[in-house]
Formats: sequence, structure tokens, C-alpha cells
Amino acid sequence: MKVLIVDDDQLTAATWAMGLKSAGIDVITASNGQDGINQTKSQKPDMVLLDQIMPDMLGNAVLSALKADPETANIPVMLISNYNENQMMKEAIEKGAVDYILKYQIETKDLVEKVKALLTDLQGSAPMPQAAPYTPPPTPVPTPAPTFPPAPTQQNPQDQTLTPPLPNPETPAQNENSG
Repeated sequence: MKVLIVDDDQLTAATWAMGLKSAGIDVITASNGQDGINQTKSQKPDMVLLDQIMPDMLGNAVLSALKADPETANIPVMLISNYNENQMMKEAIEKGAVDYILKYQIETKDLVEKVKALLTDLQGSAPMPQAAPYTPPPTPVPTPAPTFPPAPTQQNPQDQTLTPPLPNPETPAQNENSG
């Protein structure tokens, strides 16, 4: 298995590379978007870990280029960024990213496990399907309060009007002589 890390932050790329290599995954790196596109075409990695903010182009632009090219369209791309912006995240998923992870929310060991799991899932499968369009989670609908039937009443057989039930005069609360 081979993973391409595209990130202009050399320390981040080196940290991820070390974690992936320790898990038995071959790693190649690119330090900008155009180099990432070129490396993906020439090296044909099993997956690309792609930074969103780079000096030459956004990760979403690299993703678009990779998905538009028949040579690289089926290579899974996971965007990883410190930039938490919902529109960029939504756009990445719509363009075919398999995931969008915030760097500050994931430890290297967890990233390695996520990559291994995804690569394992993909090993025996057909080419990667395009991601479903982004749909926001549904807004919860309030549940209506339950309705209860009216309290039972006794019917007076003489006038056919409804009257409330009469208390039993023998109950302890009603009987003054008890106790």
C-alpha cells in the first residue's frame, strides 16, 4: 500500500509519514498542489492525504484536477486541514473526497488507523464510487405532547346528564370516625 501526502508543512508531512511507515505503508510526499497532481499521476498511490491550504493552490482545486483526470479519478483523496470552513468541507465531499479531517482534532495514530481501515476496505473492492452529495443533518421535529382521553364520568340514568363520579363515603379520608 502506498500513500501520497501533499502538504506544504514539512513537519506535519514528516510526522504523518513516520506514523504511516511504522504501520507498513509506503509513503511519498509532495510539498504543493501541482507537485501533488504530478506525483499522483506518476506514482499512482493507493490514497492521497491532501492539505487544503497550500501556497500554490487550494486542496479543493487539486481534488478537482485529480477527479477530472481518468488516470487519477478513482484514487481516494482525504482532505486534512486546519482550516475549518463548512463551505470548503462541503465542496470537498461533493467533489469526491472520501473524508475531510481537521488536523487539530486527530492524533497521528488515529490518522494511521483511519487510513489503514480505508485502504483495507478498498483492497478487494471495485473503483471508488463518487461520494454522495453533501446533505446537512435533518432538523429535529418537535414531538407533539400526548393527548389523554377525558376523565371518566358517571351517567345519571334519570336525566341523561353527565356528572362527575361521587366519592365513596366509606374511604378513610372521608370517614371522620376512623382512626
